[in-house]
Amino acid sequence: MDPNIVVQMLKDNGFKRIKLFESDSYTVSKFAGTDIEVMLGIPNDQLHDLAKDYDNAKDWVKENVSDHMSSEQAFGRYVAVGNEPFLASYYDRYVNDLFPAMQNVQKALNAAGFGNVIKVTVPFNADVYESHSDKPSDGQFRSSLKGQMTSIAKFLRQNKAPILVNIYPFLSLYQSSNFPASFAFFSNDGRKVYDGNIAYSNVFDANYDTLVTALKKIGVPDLKIMVGEVGWPTAGHKYATPDYAQKFYAGLMKRLAANKGTPLRPGKLDVYLFALMDEDQKSIAPGPFERHWGIFTYDGKPKYPLDLSGGGNQNEMLVAAKGVQYLPAQWCVLNPDATNPVGLDDALGYACAYGDCTSLKPGSPCASLDKNWQASYAFNNYYQINDQDVSACDFNGLATVVKTNATRGNCLFPIQIVSDGGRIGGSRGGFMAGVLVLLALWFTL
Repeated sequence: MDPNIVVQMLKDNGFKRIKLFESDSYTVSKFAGTDIEVMLGIPNDQLHDLAKDYDNAKDWVKENVSDHMSSEQAFGRYVAVGNEPFLASYYDRYVNDLFPAMQNVQKALNAAGFGNVIKVTVPFNADVYESHSDKPSDGQFRSSLKGQMTSIAKFLRQNKAPILVNIYPFLSLYQSSNFPASFAFFSNDGRKVYDGNIAYSNVFDANYDTLVTALKKIGVPDLKIMVGEVGWPTAGHKYATPDYAQKFYAGLMKRLAANKGTPLRPGKLDVYLFALMDEDQKSIAPGPFERHWGIFTYDGKPKYPLDLSGGGNQNEMLVAAKGVQYLPAQWCVLNPDATNPVGLDDALGYACAYGDCTSLKPGSPCASLDKNWQASYAFNNYYQINDQDVSACDFNGLATVVKTNATRGNCLFPIQIVSDGGRIGGSRGGFMAGVLVLLALWFTL
């Protein structure tokens, strides 16, 4: 999607902060002159080069910061160095690169005159800390990371920068069939976990306070904490639905509006919501829900009522993106003349492997389709992802293009938007086109 459209949508909804998963010069420039504060992201695969050579950090700052803003008119506030770089599944791949990369980038920001206004930070997955008793008071950093986390936390405090943590109540529910569903929300009407005199009614507070305790144990009890990601998906699992997402966000917004914080950290919470829009090219290795975190659809339509004020208005809708352009109104479906089609299973498998069939998973809006309509959904998705190329709607004669909307009830058969991703592919050698087609963004109020 054209970044100009996205910036206007952010302004229309009153969003004041945005977190870019990756910095792209063209996109960053669109925030100049707005009152939107930007957090610039650096992907993990750049950490090694930034760590080993200060000149690389200087080049990054020039391209992504100095070329777009001055120290007097800086719309950037933070640089997120890496994204969950200490995730356990990475097997320490980035452990030796993260801290020196952070130091070099901050040094380069200082040298360019931005040191007082733009600070480096890093978004961590919540698996960098743990509690063997599952109680926040026993929180501590993983033993293998304690030294690194101590150095990083003290560096952040010295630079008056926050630590970011990504907290996902949905994943607690997804990963364990024994996890009490009510504990994932803010409804305060289900199970409670008692930790001394404190009663925790939701996993968000318990997780957050586990980090508070871990920081205290390494000697930085006053380090500012920001939640780098929190959200709820709408497809790909039985609990990933618009109704559950609306329930989660309604509780979260009410909590944020109250400025009550958590038991161990009373006060205002700084929270980035994940994510702005759905991403149909995102990896589904963690689960099919990964492509459905957006509070907006891929084309910028709000998915469900959401009252950002925390007032609980069940009919409040966000403002949709304006000026979105689409490819022609046509869909690719199973050819009705292909009765008893041979090779349908293979064609369906191919379309899903190279397209996006996550909305066909149990609990998702298209899960109830029969096999023929599942094939049509898969064919159309593949066809749209390939920008309606005629060769993408063939499948050995099993598919055909129609002009009648193929949408079935709540199961949307999408039409591809006119993409701005081609500009990225041409100028940056295919630089994560999916990020700008669907803008992998986070925001905070």
